[in-house]
Amino acid sequence: MNTTRPQNLTGYVPLILPAAVLVMFFVVPFGSMILISFYKNLGGGLYEEILNLDNYRRLISPFFVGLLVASFGLALAVAAISIVIAFPFSYLLVNSPRSTQVVWLIFMLSILSLSESIIGFAWSTILSRTAGVSNLFVFLGLLDRPASYAPGLGALIAGVVYTAIPYAVLVLYPILSRVDPSIEEAARTLGTSPLRTFFIVVLPMQRNTIVTTFLMILVFTLGTYLMPQILGRPQHWTLSVAISDQALMQSNIPFAAALAVFLVIVTLLIVGTVVLFGRKENAS
Repeated sequence: MNTTRPQNLTGYVPLILPAAVLVMFFVVPFGSMILISFYKNLGGGLYEEILNLDNYRRLISPFFVGLLVASFGLALAVAAISIVIAFPFSYLLVNSPRSTQVVWLIFMLSILSLSESIIGFAWSTILSRTAGVSNLFVFLGLLDRPASYAPGLGALIAGVVYTAIPYAVLVLYPILSRVDPSIEEAARTLGTSPLRTFFIVVLPMQRNTIVTTFLMILVFTLGTYLMPQILGRPQHWTLSVAISDQALMQSNIPFAAALAVFLVIVTLLIVGTVVLFGRKENAS
């Protein structure tokens, strides 16, 4: 790897623009948000420039502790379900004919091209009483009358998982495609069944990859904004929705800033963990 440093200031010119953009659109706004998070709220969108810790103390109140538990509980559930579905699917996809792989990858990309609002309203229709899947259950004799499953926690998890799975597959697919097939062939030569080979050979080999993908989906779910409002109830709101509610509806800018700072710090910690596992994966 070439580690030669530029000999003069001209060599640093290509770095100036990205650095300026980073400072302008991340460092300065984030620094301002940190400062505002220590201000005193006066109500009506006004605040006084008096530094205090009231906004951060409010984070440990029972209501917002419940919000944090619900938000992280949702993120953990979505990440776990997505990995359970996406990993074996990606493994089967890698071992499928090339034409099948292309069709499924195009389908995954088409899901990513849809906005979160379209997916949310589609799921709310599928789970509704009038035109939802419950009418099919009534037709099959499984239910006596149509029922509505949205809004609700199950509907929210289903919608977010549907959105998260394509990200997980597109991360796992290229990694699994690089696995040496001879390793699995050697296990099968020793009399191991394909299913047992998957659990005792493939899964342990991809432990760091699974953890990295899990953390990536965790960050994605913590930042979801429209799905909780469309498919969930207020008790199912994520931190992103709570930040918007405090800033726009409650007009409590300092507390919204404190929530945002907390979310950014948590996200950075998770991203740092992803980078750490990524380095371990490359080193192994």
